[in-house]
Amino acid sequence: MRVLLASLIVTLALAVLCCGEKDPKDLLGSPSADSIKIKKEVANSFVKRQKRSSLYEWYYEYYKSPMEQMHERCENYPPCDYLSDQIGFSMAYNRFFGRY
Repeated sequence: MRVLLASLIVTLALAVLCCGEKDPKDLLGSPSADSIKIKKEVANSFVKRQKRSSLYEWYYEYYKSPMEQMHERCENYPPCDYLSDQIGFSMAYNRFFGRY
């Protein structure tokens, strides 16, 4: 019983030391807002958009197949999306949107 009581007291003491409320005026440990922000030019220098290499890739980025359009329609409707996880896409789509 004494060991249990001693470990409980030590645990509570550590919790108070670690999680105790700090002085809000003490901001030495937290970074300032200026050090977190970076300029737009610096951010764009290492994040480059990949160019489309062929007309084929460009075309299929903008024009989707009918099956993919149906998948997106089902994914955007939460009951259909949930049911498609349970019983499959084709049965869920038929139930909510009719025959495809």
